[in-house]
Amino acid sequence: MRGENAGDHVVRELRLRPPSNAVDRRAVGWWRAQLLLGGAVPVAVLAVLGTFVEPARDWLFGAAAALAVLALAQTAFLPSWWFRVHRWEVTEDAVYVRTGAIWQEWRIAPMSRIQTVDTVRGPLEQTFRLATVTVTTASAKGALRIAGLDHELAAELAERLTAITRDTPGDAT
Repeated sequence: MRGENAGDHVVRELRLRPPSNAVDRRAVGWWRAQLLLGGAVPVAVLAVLGTFVEPARDWLFGAAAALAVLALAQTAFLPSWWFRVHRWEVTEDAVYVRTGAIWQEWRIAPMSRIQTVDTVRGPLEQTFRLATVTVTTASAKGALRIAGLDHELAAELAERLTAITRDTPGDAT
């Protein structure tokens, strides 16, 4: 980063770069559970319909079986891949996030643009002792989400971000 004097503050150039921190290893199990639950519902619906709808029984059971195989395949493969590509980092200047498996998204939120910092723990996340930190900015693209963090680390990160943004000049708009 290079600094230039701009009045009373130093303006730093932020560059897109790979963030250094991985999400918590338990995120793999959390993602697997989400995928299994998401796949189990339509498979169960098709199987129940196949039980009661005689004319379409073979078609419905076939569709349920194909969907079950697809759900199991993605559950076995995707979470490990997501773990390898999801990265995050917080510096004194910005929040860096990289997400996505096929369509990767890399984002930088300068501290001066952060408006709110939230921590969320859904029921499944609580089971895995994980949390998601959401950093809302003045960007039209929307908030940055760092999902799959240890719940204690997420709380510490929210506190750290709040302190850094409080001390960072700028109007967050």
